[in-house]
Amino acid sequence: MKKYDVLVMGSGPAGEKGAIQAAKLKRRVAVIEKNPFIGGAGLQTGTIPSKTLRETALYLYGLKQRVIYGFHCDLGKNVKFQELMHRKDTVVHRQMEVIIDQFTRNDVEIIYGEASFEDAHTLAVRDSQGRVENYQADVILIAVGGRPNRPPEVPFGEPTVYDSDTILQIDTIPRSLTIIGGGVIGCEYASIFACLGTEVTVVEKQERLLTFADQEIVNSLSYWMRQSGVVLRLGEEMSKIEVEHPGRVVTHLKSGKQVVSEKLLFTLGRSANTEGLNLEKIGVNIGKRGRVEVDQEYRTSVPSIFAAGDVIGGPGLASTSQEQGRLSMCAALMQECPVSGPSNILPYGIYTIPEISMVGETEESLTRQGIPYEVGQAFFNEVARGQIIGDIYGMLKLLFHRENRRLLGVHIIGERSTELIHIGQAVLSFNGTIDYFINAVFNYPTLSDAYKVAALN
Repeated sequence: MKKYDVLVMGSGPAGEKGAIQAAKLKRRVAVIEKNPFIGGAGLQTGTIPSKTLRETALYLYGLKQRVIYGFHCDLGKNVKFQELMHRKDTVVHRQMEVIIDQFTRNDVEIIYGEASFEDAHTLAVRDSQGRVENYQADVILIAVGGRPNRPPEVPFGEPTVYDSDTILQIDTIPRSLTIIGGGVIGCEYASIFACLGTEVTVVEKQERLLTFADQEIVNSLSYWMRQSGVVLRLGEEMSKIEVEHPGRVVTHLKSGKQVVSEKLLFTLGRSANTEGLNLEKIGVNIGKRGRVEVDQEYRTSVPSIFAAGDVIGGPGLASTSQEQGRLSMCAALMQECPVSGPSNILPYGIYTIPEISMVGETEESLTRQGIPYEVGQAFFNEVARGQIIGDIYGMLKLLFHRENRRLLGVHIIGERSTELIHIGQAVLSFNGTIDYFINAVFNYPTLSDAYKVAALN
């Protein structure tokens, strides 16, 4: 039986960063991956493929995000969907090489096979040939990720019904598409397919999209999605899905309405990949949808076992999963690691068209807490760079404490918002005030100058 200091189950964002952090702390580490490739869902079916497709679509038209709002784009009937995915394959292959190189440089071993628990310190790993070998470690990190929720009433067996893992396998760009769910995944794919010329309808049971985000930003996003041809059925809930024949999917809503489309994408929820791990056998507590329950240090109910990433639930972002994996190993190995700050200072990036990003509090959360605040806004058409690149629709919004001017939240919609957000994140991390933006010198002309405009506003 081989023995290690740390065994990591899964090579996705949480597993990758957790393994490297443990290796940096001079521990002997091995990563166990059940698939013949590494990187997890974020690299193979989620984050990287969908964002690469988004950029490919934008470049294919010869239009950048800054001018696409409201335009109807006709791609042409001779372009196959898989042709758009060619760039994705290149990016995924290169990122796999990067991860393997990082493991090699940090002496992290990779074991391919399907793992399950024998006890709190032992994993049985079955390889592709059916051979089983046991591995032992002082600490085990569960980072097996999650998968799209597949309720039995949704006919996923039909070739016209997809989830977020299978939608990128379609052969042709659909003429029309119904998306069930107005969360992050639903909104991102709605924007992408609308850009590809597809007639998109989003069905969301809430009265607004992205309920966790700032309402003003979401209202702006909804406006530009509608300008791109997306139909938003808000406050509506699916009751039944019927595939009448290939190319015709009928979604029945509880209100009595029907939505007819060529294909359907179901994006409601994700479940943890905990089946077959024998977690109940060793006493690890499991919650809703198979999610592993953890404490603030990502320790499970068994002291030697930790969990991070999608397997413990939201927010389901690669960036937060990476940080969870890193911090879990610091706690497990009793080391003090630098932290990015309170949990609400983790940034969110949503790659819709236009993209949006946020960090910190929203107006709604501050109102609920009774915190006095003020708002500073800057529209991209007020800064020179916004005029130069043609993004006259973007907006940056600062929320700050009325009494001490301390920055509380940053919300951005528009080009490069997922890059710009990190300036606000840094100021939030050291409890800075909006005076930082007033006194700081930014390169000119840049979109970063919007921070100064918003602070002065």
